Amino acid sequence: MGSTTDRTNGPEGVGRRDLMKRSAALGLISVPTMGFLSACASGGGGDEEKAKAGEKTAKNPLGVNNTAQMEFVLFDGGFGKEYAQDAVKIYEKSFPKAKVKFSATQKIQSTLQPRFNQGTPPDLIDNSGAEQMDMGVLVGKKQLADLTPLLDSPSYDDPNKKVRDTLRPGIVEMGQFDGDPVWIMYYAYTVYGVWYSQKALDSLDEQYPETWDQMLAVCEKAKKKGMAGWTYAGKYPYYLPFSLYPMIGKVGGREVLDAIDNLEPNAWKNPAVKACFEAYYELYKKGYVLKGTPGLDHIQSQTAWAEGKALFIPNGSWVENESAKVIPSDFDLAVSAPTGLDSSDKMPFGTIWASGGEPFVVPAKAKNGAGGMEQLRIMLSEESSKNFTSKVKSLTAFNGGTDGISLTPGLKSGVAALEKAGDNVLNPRLQDWYVQLQKEQIGVAGLGEMMAGRITPAEAIKKIQGFADAAAKDSSIKHYKHQ
Repeated sequence: MGSTTDRTNGPEGVGRRDLMKRSAALGLISVPTMGFLSACASGGGGDEEKAKAGEKTAKNPLGVNNTAQMEFVLFDGGFGKEYAQDAVKIYEKSFPKAKVKFSATQKIQSTLQPRFNQGTPPDLIDNSGAEQMDMGVLVGKKQLADLTPLLDSPSYDDPNKKVRDTLRPGIVEMGQFDGDPVWIMYYAYTVYGVWYSQKALDSLDEQYPETWDQMLAVCEKAKKKGMAGWTYAGKYPYYLPFSLYPMIGKVGGREVLDAIDNLEPNAWKNPAVKACFEAYYELYKKGYVLKGTPGLDHIQSQTAWAEGKALFIPNGSWVENESAKVIPSDFDLAVSAPTGLDSSDKMPFGTIWASGGEPFVVPAKAKNGAGGMEQLRIMLSEESSKNFTSKVKSLTAFNGGTDGISLTPGLKSGVAALEKAGDNVLNPRLQDWYVQLQKEQIGVAGLGEMMAGRITPAEAIKKIQGFADAAAKDSSIKHYKHQ
């Protein structure tokens, strides 16, 4: 899974104490392997000479050395290479004497881990996919450069606006771990929620349900027509939180998700969690989940859904690109924020989880870090953003870049969902702070078992709270908290 990158990822999110801390979450990156954690811990090797700084000018605000090589390594995933290669051409035009060494690989960790340890990393990396390097370890070992100079530089399109002022809310905070420095620039922007065929919903003569009673009524109607209400990636049940977490936030308020992220005692025993778990369990009990779903992976569940065997699926906006070959041309793909319980919910209908994906980093020991940041500045221009969106059916961190593009149905629906959400964008951070807890324990052992009917909601909550408590007490894990 992933922001159309790799399919074993786990999303990331952002703080939410105020308006600016409300948005973005990792499209889904992957579980780092333990080999990297230990190897990376060895720190840097021999420092190679850094490129001398160039002259800072209006056109070169970061002071890039105009003859120094810039090396850019991209994750070769569902977004392809073309958008990055197009941005590299702009860099080469700006610095015609500089050579750009561009490469794309799915083996990010095994290719780059030795180079980090030797102190000879590239200048810019798209650290994504199944072999994503663990961000917490990179930050903890001071192996990443602070991107504040990029964020404070003039934006590519308007010298009177800083780069940070052109980004979607929450993107900056999402790149932070414990305080001010910004270590990561998430380039893609993913909308999570409940995905469905508007055509299928119309055929039932129904609107998207806003309360759980309405949801159950729609599922009953679908069942009578031979269609399941829901399916999901049963083998990877950490897809369920894409709609379940924002539902919990909608029902109980942002602070419930904050407490969960902070590993607070009894956070999972909040009444909002209990109510939402019981609501989802009702889908199983009433037979509204597609038979065999617990045995399906993400591709199989998406294919069954695209074939009209199930009405709803929890997913991220990469699903449009990833399922393009199986979604019928008249499917009329749409996404909605999760259904709530009833009018007593703390947040309005439309409350959604939206997230940054594709994490770009500049290593602290990069020879030409200014060049890496300048490449990112180019990518965060309106032109590069539009190019990405039109080519890969995804939004970027740049707040705009959709004017004049004919949006695909899913993307159009995602933009409308974000507009409807307004300030009510949630971002659980559990999945980037505690990958194993989120995926294996909460996802597989908790939600997966509950939705397969093997444990009750009360048992699932007890199990998950136990896992969270154990993580909170584990001194080998770096702990993070909302600021």
